[in-house]
Amino acid sequence: MKLAVMQPYFLPYIGYFQLISAVDVFVVYDKIKYTKKGWINRNRLLRNGADALFSLPLKSDSDALDVVDRVLSPDFEREKLLRQFQGAYQRAPYFSHVFPWLSRVINTEDSNLFSYVHHSIKEVCAYLEIHTPIRVFSELGVDEQLKSQDKVIAICQAVGADTYINPVGGTGLYASADFQQAGITLQFLKSHEVAYPQFGATFVPWLSIVDVLMFNDPGVVMHSVRTDYELFMIS
Repeated sequence: MKLAVMQPYFLPYIGYFQLISAVDVFVVYDKIKYTKKGWINRNRLLRNGADALFSLPLKSDSDALDVVDRVLSPDFEREKLLRQFQGAYQRAPYFSHVFPWLSRVINTEDSNLFSYVHHSIKEVCAYLEIHTPIRVFSELGVDEQLKSQDKVIAICQAVGADTYINPVGGTGLYASADFQQAGITLQFLKSHEVAYPQFGATFVPWLSIVDVLMFNDPGVVMHSVRTDYELFMIS
């Protein structure tokens, strides 16, 4: 069984969904510290030929809280966020197809940060016909005090995984020998750059999955999610 574990990210880049598609079980962390400069509640869209941030505003609270304990700001204007996407993509070829779906995702009434982002991940997977089961970390009974690699190995053991796949950016975080000792194969996923026309301007890569959907036929995106990456091991 192949497993991946990630933080919850709001409408992340295509590689996040390639990772989900590549495994048999995907675990999303809920008991993990929120980081202001991370991608949990924000990502990038295309605006006037350049990347621009969009985000979910949060209620002011302690930086020590886990993602599952943070809530969206009571002043969060969902329609304002939708207008950002509308302004950016209303001339995109698949806007009329994607925007109604995106509106349903963003208009979700849940105010808990984890629940809201978790829901958006599942909605993207449904849109792309990715059927990988998504499990929540706190439901697995794994010791929350374990750190980094030890926690990942414990998650693998909890779900019966014999292969763990991590994005290529994490190659320096884990030791293959330690995974092998636990009977687990460690692999890494490297996404291929998926280039496509963006209003005829210079291509801006690695934007939110929304950007990919706005400019590409759904079937093309589904194929890319399943094929435009490579898996490798390191010694």
